[in-house]
Amino acid sequence: MLSGKKLNQVCKEQKVSDTQLAEHLARGGMSQDEAKTAIGNWKNGKYTPKPGREDVDRLAAGLGVEAGDISAWTASYRYAPMSARKVRLVTDLIAGRDVQDALDVLTFTNKRAAVHVKKVLQSAIANADEQEADVDNLYVFEARADQAGRRIGTKSWHPKDRGRAHPIRKEASHIHVTVSEG
Repeated sequence: MLSGKKLNQVCKEQKVSDTQLAEHLARGGMSQDEAKTAIGNWKNGKYTPKPGREDVDRLAAGLGVEAGDISAWTASYRYAPMSARKVRLVTDLIAGRDVQDALDVLTFTNKRAAVHVKKVLQSAIANADEQEADVDNLYVFEARADQAGRRIGTKSWHPKDRGRAHPIRKEASHIHVTVSEG
């Protein structure tokens, strides 16, 4: 999968404009204007139209790099049954680490969220392996936890004095892990 952040970095390093990249992408069947719009969207993190494997290969050829240098593979766990604040303690431990090192850290981390983050990381590694990436050179490009709101079915109240009630909030989170070759 194409990574917008890495595409921006490589374009700045190579000093390549969007129109030059659009010429390489237009050879694959897109018009020049469609290709330029698509590249602008991909750089901004909007993946419409969805970049295919051929598109990534053409962009890599236009930039003079390998396809793995502008690719990243993502996995996510939506509505994980724990608060994002607690998951962030674990995701901050693995961000930027080598994949094997991150798996070892998660194995020996004494937090409930570590099990869920490890499963998401393993899924991202499997996604990269399926796309024939070099699994030995993968690292955790991004690991984050977003708040997902109150978990469904956990709305309840804690009775207080004088007829008042305080809500019991059980939060959920979205866990996102992205791996990349480096």
